[in-house]
Amino acid sequence: MPSNQPDQMRAILEQVRTIALVGASEKTNRPSHEVMEFMQAHGYRVIPVNPRLAGKTVLGETVYPDIASLPEPVDMVEVFLAPERTDALIDQAIELKVPVIWLQIGVINDEGAARAEAAGLTVVMDRCPKQEIPRQGLPKINFRD
Repeated sequence: MPSNQPDQMRAILEQVRTIALVGASEKTNRPSHEVMEFMQAHGYRVIPVNPRLAGKTVLGETVYPDIASLPEPVDMVEVFLAPERTDALIDQAIELKVPVIWLQIGVINDEGAARAEAAGLTVVMDRCPKQEIPRQGLPKINFRD
């Protein structure tokens, strides 16, 4: 069962340092861009993932084609993909042992979430960290030192 309880999401947001944002966009009016910028402003390292933009830079970070190509481990994969496009990504996150998968608002994959949880990963589904951080009263943090 996804970790959508407020105390669980708070614990995740307090522990996570580095996030792979899958479905990142260079377009400033896209939700993924806005969330990436917000998360960076709150002290998280956010690495954009988008095969169409691989090699380009978004908000000062190099874009990678997939999470297997990332140059370092991440604490969380944040997903801005249509639900029907999440299965392969969830399986890749399981294989890479990424601790947390966070599926954005409207991104619901119960079977994929169950597979990830059975493999020991924590899953948040149909939520947005940009909304949860102020809701939880979490301050800006300095993880980047």
